[in-house]
Amino acid sequence: MQNYKDLLVWQKAHRFTLKMYAVVSAFPKEETYNLTSQIKRSASSIGSNIAEGCGRFTSKNLASFLQIALGSTHELEYQLLLSKDLKFIDEELFIELEKEVGEIKAMLISLIKKVRLAP
Repeated sequence: MQNYKDLLVWQKAHRFTLKMYAVVSAFPKEETYNLTSQIKRSASSIGSNIAEGCGRFTSKNLASFLQIALGSTHELEYQLLLSKDLKFIDEELFIELEKEVGEIKAMLISLIKKVRLAP
């Protein structure tokens, strides 16, 4: 359908994924196969599903993959809250990351609506 790298939401999601990899590198080592791994998977799932959806031939398929990406943002949002409550990240960083996830969510919702209305 189109090059996913041209989508602003993919660009933002990709930058955010890179940021999340840096953030979790400071998490306790015993979380490597637990929360750290889950956060990496959720974050990378956003961009991955946008990319996969763009490789599909129909708007309906693209919308489905964008919806999966949106689900991953919700999952990541919870994982950030859990990270804050476990004191792996401080309140200031949590607020910053939560804001960025919210922006990605809003962009995805807007794109999903646009794609669903497309002929």
